[in-house]
Amino acid sequence: MTHTGAKRYLLAAVIASPVLSLCADWFNRDDVSLAIDIGINIILAVSLNLINGHTGQFSLGHAGFMAVGGYATAKCAIILQPLLPPWMQPVIFLAGLLLGGLMAAIAGLAVGVPTLRLRGDYLAIVTLGFGEIIRVIFQNAEFLGAATGLTGIPNWTNFGWAWGFAALTVFVIASLVNSTYGRGFIAVHDDEVAASASGINPVRYKVTAFVVGAFFAGIAGGLFAHHKSFISPTGFDFMKSIDIVVMVILGGMGRTAGVVIAAILLTVLPEFLRGLADYRMIIYSLLIIGIMLARPQGLFTFGNATNRKARV
Repeated sequence: MTHTGAKRYLLAAVIASPVLSLCADWFNRDDVSLAIDIGINIILAVSLNLINGHTGQFSLGHAGFMAVGGYATAKCAIILQPLLPPWMQPVIFLAGLLLGGLMAAIAGLAVGVPTLRLRGDYLAIVTLGFGEIIRVIFQNAEFLGAATGLTGIPNWTNFGWAWGFAALTVFVIASLVNSTYGRGFIAVHDDEVAASASGINPVRYKVTAFVVGAFFAGIAGGLFAHHKSFISPTGFDFMKSIDIVVMVILGGMGRTAGVVIAAILLTVLPEFLRGLADYRMIIYSLLIIGIMLARPQGLFTFGNATNRKARV
């Protein structure tokens, strides 16, 4: 997705989101909930695509960043809501989302600085360990509900918030990658040695990708918390990270438009299979395996694969 395409997506979402939010009562509640889930998953997939796709790393701890943002946003709302008048709710919500994003970004920086000198499988193992450490910390934090989870979270996430932030995420990531600075991510992805010889610091770009990706994952976590009104450590386990990675791989590594489509598809598909209750996950897993075998480069690989700009 080019910078111009990202602008159009942002403009369309900004115009459509408030209108559709006002018309939400016209639609089935389950359909609206599914649409919100799609928006949240787009944020998660596109933010991870910056790390795994554009920069060429392999992170398996994205659910950990989501958990940090979710808990920070939810706790902020629970503390402030009784103290402020109702008309301040949007301000509290937005402030909580930004706080959650910043906390997740700090976590991304904390894990990125000491570990991103690693590559490939080693980096994947470290980020996986980080995600599990975060989950265990929340599981034992009594003031955050420990293993039973955090309840009483205001239900403030609607279609407008979810898709508005999804559009903002796509716009920021696409603009960043297509900028002069963002070409450094692609250079690091293609050849770290050549990038270093050209004066590019690979570690700096890796850490930047991790921090930006973690920031948006934290916002997605906050939206998720205020959508479900309840969060627990089990909702941010290893399988959640795998789900996000599958969206990136299925959409095509480094292809923002493809990743958006994959996020929509993999959010909607389980709902279509809900009628096959006993076999739903088996069919879903077999479909994913079949797609990966048939299209290992990604299902939505638009344009010439050798053209780096076409892949964005």
